[in-house]
Amino acid sequence: MKNGEYRRNRHSCYLLEYHLVVVTKYRHPVITGTLKDRLLELSGFILEECWGCRISTVNTDLDHIHILFEAAPQVQLSKLVNNFKTVTSRRLRKEFADELTPYYWKPYFWSDSYFLCTVSDRSHEMVDRYIREQGSHR
Repeated sequence: MKNGEYRRNRHSCYLLEYHLVVVTKYRHPVITGTLKDRLLELSGFILEECWGCRISTVNTDLDHIHILFEAAPQVQLSKLVNNFKTVTSRRLRKEFADELTPYYWKPYFWSDSYFLCTVSDRSHEMVDRYIREQGSHR
């Protein structure tokens, strides 16, 4: 299936696309190297395998992640985001304890807040380009 195609289930036809941004606690610049690779891998697993979403674009900067994804109408977005933040935080803190300990003494990784908005057909290309360019302005 291509981006922007309408999806169907038994009783509906839909195209729901979202832009999610999650920021590290205190905006510490910890998303680098193998931690970044692992975060991208976990993002794909959680959203696509666990929640049945389709990721269009994903990228990070040192202190945040952007994910452009499609979801079905029955997906409860607040639960999806909470699950994403919980699972990635626990896994990354466990797997990269040595790298994260100088930044976080308590069991933190993500800020309490997040940004989530819908994306229209008209703004899809602009958001996609913005996400792809993350981290390239150094």
